[in-house]
Amino acid sequence: MATHYLDFEKPIAELEAKIEELSLLSSSAGSFDAEIEGLRRKVEQLRKKTYASLDPWMKTQVARHPQRPHFVDYVDGLFTDFVELKGDRQFGDDQAILGGLARFRGRAVVIMGHEKGHDTQTRLTHNFGMARPEGYRKAVRLMDMAEHYGLPVLSFVDTAGAYPGLGAEERGQAEAIARSTERCLTLGVPSIATITGEGGSGGAIAIAAASRVLMLEHSIYSVISPEGAAGILWRDGARAKDAAMAMKITAPDLVGLGIVDRIIAEPTGGAHADRAAAVAQVGDVLAEELEAMSGLSADEVRKGRAERFYAIGRLG
Repeated sequence: MATHYLDFEKPIAELEAKIEELSLLSSSAGSFDAEIEGLRRKVEQLRKKTYASLDPWMKTQVARHPQRPHFVDYVDGLFTDFVELKGDRQFGDDQAILGGLARFRGRAVVIMGHEKGHDTQTRLTHNFGMARPEGYRKAVRLMDMAEHYGLPVLSFVDTAGAYPGLGAEERGQAEAIARSTERCLTLGVPSIATITGEGGSGGAIAIAAASRVLMLEHSIYSVISPEGAAGILWRDGARAKDAAMAMKITAPDLVGLGIVDRIIAEPTGGAHADRAAAVAQVGDVLAEELEAMSGLSADEVRKGRAERFYAIGRLG
């Protein structure tokens, strides 16, 4: 897959193009190893400098990066014996939310998450990660099963929001989101939600109302997209950057507000720069969080989750 560069990464792209050009010349016109090594050091320094000072709009672009790890990448990298469960037993199967049974480092768990797809065909198949009502009803079915068998629930959030189409509304989109959110909050088993990219509105919180909410360093989590907020506030979607700068949608902001519990560090250059390392880091943090909740009774799990959400917005 060709590397995709964001607008603010153009200086990095130019240096890496020079490295590629010199590498090709090395095979036909002598060695340029010293020059290539020097350029690689410059790229690394520039990448570190750039990603150490990202503003909220830049982070929004990183969170939406098409090469960022998606749910299927976390399944492949962290879980074994995955058995996908399909359908909501009412209407059909929604491919924007995938889930099922799996083992995580030897422990049986229920997993689910938004899948955006990685190319044109898979993006259409998964509806760009925007779930319809049957996706959220499938999530409720998975959570019911998790509680019945006493299995922790791990969810991976990456969506611009729930699908706003006519058919979704006709089939009860708002009710399905509300039921899924309610089921998250009433689970008697530990649950961990990880915002891996874009956490948009009710479509995200429907599977993110968990005992612990984690967030990758360059992800975003918001009640509405910056474009949507700009359209409402200024009737101008082009002012999305202004909205992003004001909305408190980045991980440090959300930890400060008590909405997110923990930030997961990303490799230099973002999760898309080293997908395997990013996935492994998420796995290590999930293992720590699960271990911290092991042994809790159902009542203790529910009480802890309730206290967590009741504390949001309280002063002092």
